[in-house]
Formats: sequence, C-alpha cells, structure tokens
Amino acid sequence: MDALVTNVNKMGFFAEVGPLSIFVSSHLLPIDYKFQPDANPPEFVSATDNIVKGRKVRLRIVGTRVDANEIFAIGTMKEDYLGPFD
Repeated sequence: MDALVTNVNKMGFFAEVGPLSIFVSSHLLPIDYKFQPDANPPEFVSATDNIVKGRKVRLRIVGTRVDANEIFAIGTMKEDYLGPFD
C-alpha cells in the first residue's frame, strides 16, 4: 500500500492512506535504517534513502485495530519492493 508519512519519532513513523492511520515500528524497518535524533525534521536514514515527514512510502499492513471512530493499522517495510519512493 502506498502511504504518506505524517510523523517520525524514535519509535517508528506514522503514515496515512485516506482515513487509515498506519504505524510502522522501527523494528519493522529494514535493519539499515537508523533514526537521526539531531535531524530537523526527525528522520530515518539508510545508505541510499531516508524516511521523513511528507515522503511517500510503500508498505504492507500486518495488523489492524478498530475503535469506535477510527481504524488503526500496523505496517512493515521489511520485504522486497517496499520503502520510500517519489
């Protein structure tokens, strides 16, 4: 699924696809992505790419949770063909 990154922190990042909010934990990112706490805005960086607010990413949903008013999902990028793109 293609999503837009809305928030990045040391625990991972949030992305949105329409009304669906997706959280991708830092444990579900490829091992070469490292969080850069001194970057402004915060970002995850690898040797070839970065994940920052406003960036498009391709991810896979691994779980969902439905509340009374919202739907939340957990995503991963630890597979082939997933990651940031433009």
